[in-house]
Amino acid sequence: MYNFNDKTELFHVYYGRWVQIYKEGAIREVTMRKYKMTEEWLKKIIPTVKVEEMDRLVYQKLLNDYAIYHERQTVMDFHHQLKGAILDALDEGMINRDPTRKAIIKGKTPRLKKQKFLNQFELHALITDLNLGAEISWDWLILLIAKTGIRFSEALALTSKDFDFSRQTLSINKTWNYKGKGGFLPTKNRSSIRKIQMDWQLIIQFSELVKNISEDAPIFVKGKIFNSTVNSHLERHCKSAGIPIITIHGLRHTHASLLLFAGVSIASVARRLGHASMTTTQKTYLHIIQELENQDIDLVMRSLSNLG
Repeated sequence: MYNFNDKTELFHVYYGRWVQIYKEGAIREVTMRKYKMTEEWLKKIIPTVKVEEMDRLVYQKLLNDYAIYHERQTVMDFHHQLKGAILDALDEGMINRDPTRKAIIKGKTPRLKKQKFLNQFELHALITDLNLGAEISWDWLILLIAKTGIRFSEALALTSKDFDFSRQTLSINKTWNYKGKGGFLPTKNRSSIRKIQMDWQLIIQFSELVKNISEDAPIFVKGKIFNSTVNSHLERHCKSAGIPIITIHGLRHTHASLLLFAGVSIASVARRLGHASMTTTQKTYLHIIQELENQDIDLVMRSLSNLG
């Protein structure tokens, strides 16, 4: 009979088994691939380390070695994926002390990040450059994401029956498996199931575009979809409009950023984006929130100075 609490088992073997038992079928495929990648790095960095040998020094060296090749945030994710398995080994008495305690997270200097979103004037220039004809196209998808902030996979899964033209809403209740073999998939989380209010102009435009499309057919999908294809299409428009080049996901950031700068509450933005919590929104758009807080401080100071 297999001994699941064998202290002398190689740590990477234990981790692989832990992932299989606790994570397989419980997390999204894309997240599962990250856990599997962590297992591969364990095989490279600590191929001979046993579970019982996992102390603070061994663990810190593991993180340090991983950090040589990765940025700090990636090392942090690596640390969090390992920690769950290690704490379970601690609970089972396979190791004596928590080796992850007080771990120091290092990492390569982050690469210069590309601009993630456009300002209002840049977005206007992009939309002006779009060729919005009488047929569904990638240009229409670009406009829809820019005006609703939905995810790329959510946009690909849209069917004509997801549009409620009388109430001016768009129902998000599924995604499209563009990274795999196609077909509908559940949304990222329960909070992602939502109804998004649309402006009247977009409603009129899409009521004409989808009226002859089958209710069950995804309106944007015709054959295999590649994220890179749509990003290249968007890049050409960005260059033509003379604006910074962003990705299709950058349109979602653009939408959220414009709402925040317009004074829309974080709670409303979180619901519109389908975030699991406002914390996600706050972390993602921290730089914008801080900028708005500085503006608020200036406003408060001016108001108080007028009292005297």
